[in-house]
Amino acid sequence: MKIRFVFSLVLALFSAAATALPGDYLAQQPTKGDFALVGKNTQASIQLDDKDHKGLKRAVYSLQQDIEKVSGKRLSISATTPAKQLLIIGSLGNNTLLDQLIAAGKLDVSDIKGRWEAYLIQLVEQPLPGVEQALVIAGSDKRGAIFGVYDLAETLGVSPWYWWADVPVKQRSELYIKAGTRLTDAPKVKYRGIFLNDEHPALTNWSSEKFGGYNSKFYQHVFELLLRLKSNFLWPAMWNNAFADDDPLNAILADEMGIVMSNSHHEPMMRADKEWNRYGKGPWEYSSNRANIYKFWQEGAKRHQHLESIFTLGMRGQEDEPMSEGENIGLLEQIVADQRQILTETFNDRPITEVPQVWALYKEVQGFYERGMRVPDDVTLLWADDNYGNIRRLPTAEERGRAGGAGVYYHFDYVGSPRSYRWINTVPMAKIWEQMNLAWQFQADRIWIVNVGDLKPMEFPIDFFLRMAWNPPAFTADNLEQFAVSWASQQFSAERAATVAELIQGYTRHNGRRKPEAVEPNTYSILHYREAERVSNELAALVKKSDELYSQLPTEQRDAYIQLVSHPLKASQAVYELNSAVAMNKLHGEQGRVTTTYWAEQVRYWFKQDAELTTIYHNLGNGRWNHMMSQPHIGFTYWRNPPANLMPVVSIAEPMAVADMGVAPEGSAFSWPISEYKGQPLELEPFYPHGQTERNIEIFNKGSLPFEFSAKASVDWIKLSQTKGQIEVAQSIQVKIDWSKVKTGLNVGEVHVQGTGWGGAKIQVSAVQPATEPTSGFVEADGYIALDAASAKVQGNNNQSWWQLIPGHGRGAASMAAMTELDYQIKDIRKAPYLEYPLYFHSTGEFTLHSLIAPTLDLVPGRGLRFAVALNNDQPKVVDSLANKSPAVWDNAVLDGIRTIKSSIKVEKAGEHKLRIYLVDPALVLQKLIIDTGGLKPSYLGPEQSIHIPVVLEAAALLTAPLSPSHIG
Repeated sequence: MKIRFVFSLVLALFSAAATALPGDYLAQQPTKGDFALVGKNTQASIQLDDKDHKGLKRAVYSLQQDIEKVSGKRLSISATTPAKQLLIIGSLGNNTLLDQLIAAGKLDVSDIKGRWEAYLIQLVEQPLPGVEQALVIAGSDKRGAIFGVYDLAETLGVSPWYWWADVPVKQRSELYIKAGTRLTDAPKVKYRGIFLNDEHPALTNWSSEKFGGYNSKFYQHVFELLLRLKSNFLWPAMWNNAFADDDPLNAILADEMGIVMSNSHHEPMMRADKEWNRYGKGPWEYSSNRANIYKFWQEGAKRHQHLESIFTLGMRGQEDEPMSEGENIGLLEQIVADQRQILTETFNDRPITEVPQVWALYKEVQGFYERGMRVPDDVTLLWADDNYGNIRRLPTAEERGRAGGAGVYYHFDYVGSPRSYRWINTVPMAKIWEQMNLAWQFQADRIWIVNVGDLKPMEFPIDFFLRMAWNPPAFTADNLEQFAVSWASQQFSAERAATVAELIQGYTRHNGRRKPEAVEPNTYSILHYREAERVSNELAALVKKSDELYSQLPTEQRDAYIQLVSHPLKASQAVYELNSAVAMNKLHGEQGRVTTTYWAEQVRYWFKQDAELTTIYHNLGNGRWNHMMSQPHIGFTYWRNPPANLMPVVSIAEPMAVADMGVAPEGSAFSWPISEYKGQPLELEPFYPHGQTERNIEIFNKGSLPFEFSAKASVDWIKLSQTKGQIEVAQSIQVKIDWSKVKTGLNVGEVHVQGTGWGGAKIQVSAVQPATEPTSGFVEADGYIALDAASAKVQGNNNQSWWQLIPGHGRGAASMAAMTELDYQIKDIRKAPYLEYPLYFHSTGEFTLHSLIAPTLDLVPGRGLRFAVALNNDQPKVVDSLANKSPAVWDNAVLDGIRTIKSSIKVEKAGEHKLRIYLVDPALVLQKLIIDTGGLKPSYLGPEQSIHIPVVLEAAALLTAPLSPSHIG
């Protein structure tokens, strides 16, 4: 990986448009030399050889239907050459006309011959007698030709999601292919697929209703989707299902269409877990029941002897549990040896090294490997993430030499501790890219498979994952946003694409902060930094924009829009607002407010709204997707989901027919008069010139009759938005400071609020006027300095190591990722690239630095996941982000979506300073930095970024200052 300056962004975006989505070879307006697939008065014929693969024939028939949907014209399919314009489709060695063109030197297939799943699309002039032009789609093998066919279909305007998300086909009366068209492509990851898992109740009930179960009628649509996304691999649904046993046609159809089948990480030898329940004899214990299990596996190998498959090796307990035999490495090695013997006997026409096999190093199985267990060199090692999207391990330099290579098992869906998440899309695209880019860099490129749960509603991340698997280098941190826009344009339209992309990125950013199933009433602070209000406003703005866009959409696009955009957005909002309302209901109940009942009603509203959104989804297309959103997701009390969505317990206020005042300062759970009884003084957080500019005092009613109030400040530098009024329910007074009247140092006053009750409430107000005016940098105020990681000035990036900006990553707008060339190690930290943040301190002392990083794991043994911190030119102090690897720390990290690392910095004098974060280990991703100077309050996201005062340069310096890239990576 080499240094990339900012000007490469333009090239990257162009590359993304050309590579990530189908080729740009459809002529928008016909010109001379273009190929008329469907012309004004003509149409081409499709030539397909009878001896070619059945799966390719299926794809060509699909293409015929696609062209008809787009243009209204049905092209004929023949083995002869009846037309002047001919679309020739075939795999090398299986199409007579292709062979003739190659032999005559009119078609050069050297770029694809002998390659895995490669295809060529080329326009050939006068290829054969009587044929003026031929558009050739040639595949190096069966799937190569199929992928070429679907590349054309997608280019013509048929989204891969036309069936699974009701995306309308974009219609054109004429279809022309650009003159001079020639393109070749082939995948860079060999096996690319999905795992249908945790599929009850949603997908199971839907497939039962629509198809009668997980049979070949169902799987035909799954296989077609995978092929349209240039994917070739599937782990089938398995919770209470057995792919090859439920319908004998399932495995046969998969092989015919071109899908390589395997079974999940704990289902060895092409036998489903549930098949043992049906046919197994004795316990699932190899140490005591070897003979029966051995025979069971023999039958699985024989069943798939003539079908393209990857055999999972090893053994776990039933239903994806650890083995009851414990960590018996010797037994596991015997199991693998026996499985290999079965394969050797079954596939006696080829060496065992040519039978695809995989060992999934999932959960405790990775521990067996780390403690010395090995499998033969030709077996693929499938490394897994931690079930929350953080890869646990990647190949070392030595492991990268293994013939079987390595792959990654990733998750968009999971059942287990610390919290199951099965309901909706929660993984931001940038997170997927960041982790899978590491997989590609470390050459884990044999298998990429992702757990997608019910398939819907994971359309966007599935699409991204599989396209990235096809060509990982085409995806960079710089062009991720462009992919989102291009994808949105494909599903809807170019003019609406930017907004659709913003909405998808918006709700996934929110869900990436914390998965909806893990959001609780106390997750986001209702007291500090107006955090809950900020999140609520952010979601409301997205929903408003979504509703506006929906009203502008053509009717035929609305069902797809609900599925892909508005439902997940609104459903995410409903879960958030419900929990926020529960928190407000509890607080107001404790304070005795009449509004307690209002917040109870809000809880009921959002609970009902969630149910109504589900009903709307299930009613789309007259019940086309009934059951698909039926996964319970409200009411978790531990890791497992409840049996149904559970309405939270709420408090109801029954106020007396009196007027009764309460007063609460912003940022405090205490209120008057309760605080007076408990001896708890009421106060607003101190004001600073560069901090929060206003704070509220809320006056509320605890009874049902209105009352008059008055408010008076004890000093003239305290400014109140109003000093009297009438309270029926509640009213806020905004408190501000007139800094021209504040003396240097600490200033203390109070606001006296009178209404009902004896004496009234007194709220202390303090203002701190620093002795000096800050000159530049992020300014300390309110007891902290908060920094977004992406606000750094990047210093010292080079060819071997660099900090990379990743837009859309993390809780905010972007994160900064530490990257290096493969296996490169920083030797001198002082010379390493660093992030620099200009600061201005009013305080001095030893302060705590909170570094908020992604919950990445130390995916290379012995390397660690470290960074270094320095103030100014001090010696950098190395910080180990994984010093504590306890299960409790991991639980919190994956639920929070960040790991907070605390270290200390010492500020000996007030004024300007520079905080530097040095790159030590790659894969560390920094999201935010907070320096606690004594006033940091508990919250989930932390305070917003502190005010920044830019450096004022002299005019002459501005004219001579060198230009530098905004970031290098």
